Amino acid sequence: MSEARYQVGQVIIHRRFGYRGVIVRVDNSFNGSEEWYDLMASSRPPKNRPWYHVLVHQSGHKTYVTERNLTLDESKKEVCHPLIEHYFVGFRNGVYFRLVGGGSRAVT
Repeated sequence: MSEARYQVGQVIIHRRFGYRGVIVRVDNSFNGSEEWYDLMASSRPPKNRPWYHVLVHQSGHKTYVTERNLTLDESKKEVCHPLIEHYFVGFRNGVYFRLVGGGSRAVT
């Protein structure tokens, strides 16, 4: 396993497919089923590197993406997704933040 390059709340762009999204969860290594990997991960990305759960901009989709297919979105534009408010409480300087510890403090 290796340390994740990106973190929850950062807005990314998928290198292969070009969509924007926001990271809602980080797995330090692949945490899906072998069936899903065989069906969906045609480029055979490494399982021992970080994988990210991403809400896709202007859709209702959530994807699971290997780190090597992501790059940081420098546009500082918000992501439009129906679940944004489920995960985050605000957006500032291109990053979403959420409350933790029962709403006691904001973290990015």
